[in-house]
Amino acid sequence: MKLFKLQTLKSLWALKLPNRTFRGHPRLLASDVYSQYESVRRGEQEIPKYFNFASDVLDKWSEIEKAGKRPSNPAFWWVNGKGEELKWSFEELGFLSRKVANVLTKVCGLQKGDRIVVILPRVPEWWLVNVACMRAGIVLIPGISQLSAKDILYRLQASKATCIITDDTLAPAVDSVASECQFLKTKLIVSKGSREGWLNFTDLYRNQSADHSCIKTRIQDSVIIFFTSGTTGFPKMTEHSQGSLGFRPLLSERYWLDLTPSDVIWSTADTGWIVASLASLFDPWVFGSCIFIHKLPQIESAAILNTLCRFPIDTLVGAPTLFRMLVQNDLSNYKFMNLKHCMSGGEPLNPEVMEQWKSKTGLDIHEIYGQTETGIICSSFKGMKIKPGSMGKAAPLYDVQIIDKNANILPPGQQGEIAIRSKPIRPLGLFSEYVDNPKKTAESERGDFYVTGDRGTMDEDGYFQFVGRDDDIIISSGYRIGPFEVESALIEHPAVAETAVVSSPDPLRGEVVKAFVVLSPTFSCSDLESLTCDLQEHVKKTTAPYKYPRKVEFVQELPKTVTGKIKRNELRNKEWGRM
Repeated sequence: MKLFKLQTLKSLWALKLPNRTFRGHPRLLASDVYSQYESVRRGEQEIPKYFNFASDVLDKWSEIEKAGKRPSNPAFWWVNGKGEELKWSFEELGFLSRKVANVLTKVCGLQKGDRIVVILPRVPEWWLVNVACMRAGIVLIPGISQLSAKDILYRLQASKATCIITDDTLAPAVDSVASECQFLKTKLIVSKGSREGWLNFTDLYRNQSADHSCIKTRIQDSVIIFFTSGTTGFPKMTEHSQGSLGFRPLLSERYWLDLTPSDVIWSTADTGWIVASLASLFDPWVFGSCIFIHKLPQIESAAILNTLCRFPIDTLVGAPTLFRMLVQNDLSNYKFMNLKHCMSGGEPLNPEVMEQWKSKTGLDIHEIYGQTETGIICSSFKGMKIKPGSMGKAAPLYDVQIIDKNANILPPGQQGEIAIRSKPIRPLGLFSEYVDNPKKTAESERGDFYVTGDRGTMDEDGYFQFVGRDDDIIISSGYRIGPFEVESALIEHPAVAETAVVSSPDPLRGEVVKAFVVLSPTFSCSDLESLTCDLQEHVKKTTAPYKYPRKVEFVQELPKTVTGKIKRNELRNKEWGRM
């Protein structure tokens, strides 16, 4: 696979975007890790053949820290909202992650290239395992804590993972399916207690030696595999490399975050999503910034607002749902300690919410747009004029265009599909492949472009605007939900003969799951309201709870094509008032 070459980087350096200054940042250190790659960004030096984020970024920051050349703020700062608080320097992060690397390699017997499923909430162990896997060359597969036993079974079987790490909440679900997972050899539990058949993660790593040599990895070696929902079939395994996640922020200009070692950033993203890896791990630590984490069992306005008032958080990253929720409060009662920069992504943000937030806090919300396969595609950079309803401009390293069905580039103002040029040279940042699915990998490209499946427009100034999905994916509160998964759960219920799932507008979540249900002729029910609740509970138990249909409509039949395919677009258009 071709990546950036020297001449390509020189060309990128010449593409200056307006209203942005990256070099000579007043708070940057001349000796910081990001500055050390200036010659690569300028195209004067080739991208290294070997790269490991743990040794080449985190350990370098540890050295800078020990030399007294980094501000005294921690590298990692965690609170749970109940009085517990934890802070790590880069040196402490290195020390502890080496211990965990020894647990994975010496106790669990994992080797370079082995896969490990990690399903943990926002607890410090998630970050330790991430860094430890990098050190050992182990491929991490994150999952959100709302996964059901069926979801976990699918992930373990599809990934052939040999180890899983989770907590007390999901351990019973894992045990219920473990016998069907032939590759699973080791189960680690993050718990204060013990569980039969499991190794206690905390006890093991505390007693391990911190003597561990980071493995040598190539820049294209796999580092994380994300499961991402599709319109048909089960979630796909989207593979990212040391280069696409770890080296990309070193190669890019200081675009969507533009952090410094003095900054504290807080992203509320769930640990199962790529946003957590981008905004709560790779990108901030490239700049030596402090990553702040609140355990947040539930996303609640009071907890968010009080945290912003109590802690010196400079940058907040959240889904549009978060900001929609926050603006419903009387914000005059809250005085944020240090908040300067707000970002929103995962789904489009309503312009009126941006206006309300600005009027109540004096702060702009900068939109970001991306995918699991790509990371950040577009964003409204610091210093850039914000156009309400726009996702901003293309991120560095990406040539983003609007194309038609024949991969022809469309002129400004014309609607088409948002795409990233991937040929003749594939840009660093794009995923490597859909694992074990060459057909889907090939289908993700059209001509010289990777196609996002999203429709949009670009104006004369290079700003992109999101129009909608080109497929049936539902994006609710930042969660990507494939209709197939919800339909598969519903159809298992004896009352359901047929069903179709589409998105439906919602003032808080942007859009929610709506199910159109045709009842089985053998099923009689006089209380449809009670049946609706029953179906919703059934879906929550069958798959991840966030996927359940918040709206249910019972119909006599579903609209279909002459070949019998359900016309979801017709149902969706009706929901959105486009018919």
